[in-house]
Amino acid sequence: MSENQFNIQWYPGHMAKAKREISQMTKLVDIVIELKDARIPYSSTNPIINEICGHKPRLILLNKSDMADKNITRDWINYYKKNNIMALDIDSITGYNIKNIIPYAKIVLTDEFKKREAKGIKKTSIRAMILGIPNVGKSTLINKLAKRKAVNVGDKPGVTKTQSWIKVSNELELLDTPGILWPKFEDEIVGLKLAMCGTIKDDILDLKDIVVKSLDYLKENYPNLLQTRYNLDDINKDSYELLDTIAIKRGCILKGGIPDLDRAEKIFLNELRDLKIGRMSYEKPEERN
Repeated sequence: MSENQFNIQWYPGHMAKAKREISQMTKLVDIVIELKDARIPYSSTNPIINEICGHKPRLILLNKSDMADKNITRDWINYYKKNNIMALDIDSITGYNIKNIIPYAKIVLTDEFKKREAKGIKKTSIRAMILGIPNVGKSTLINKLAKRKAVNVGDKPGVTKTQSWIKVSNELELLDTPGILWPKFEDEIVGLKLAMCGTIKDDILDLKDIVVKSLDYLKENYPNLLQTRYNLDDINKDSYELLDTIAIKRGCILKGGIPDLDRAEKIFLNELRDLKIGRMSYEKPEERN
């Protein structure tokens, strides 16, 4: 992977505008709901969220938890708890744990509601801002909460372009916001993890580098899943050699018996992202210490 592989401008005009607007709108909400990818809670965190949200109460939702290693997800929830942040693992497609979002938000806002009651203010509904990087599942989550198509959903990053209020129920109103990425990827590892999960558009990446580094990670952390999926005799080979083997196992052969690596790369990445290899997480809390 080249040094500047991920030094890419990811800050189109609507994102810069959204950052300014979101900062201004925080005063209108009671709580910030931050949506992350359960497989990569660190890499799917917007590094400017603290700047945007200040000291607003926050609830973290670890989405796509059905794709993540459940033991590592549990470790992340405990990690946030130790840092006085409440986190909930969810899946916006299946609806797993969606019913617990409002109860969790109420717990986060317990002190705030007590202050209001002391002032004689009775508030029955929660106004929340939902934030997350593109393609983390915000629109799908909002539609699941609202039990209707309240916002557009797409399989490409950046579907949401404007802010809008959505009444989820009598207890919750959500301020949907465009996904915001940072100006450029300073950390190559963050870019790699986002690529592994399909958060970054593939057409601007060197897929071979992503596949090889993904194979490196699986060999170290999930060797049995990798070996079983591709019926590999020896996973201790160099990852470039493993890619050759996977190409042959999948019938990706060019004339003369040459492995079709381009096709094999796409097959591997699709299977990695579609849970066909197995449930995996690509980051652990202890790596952040």
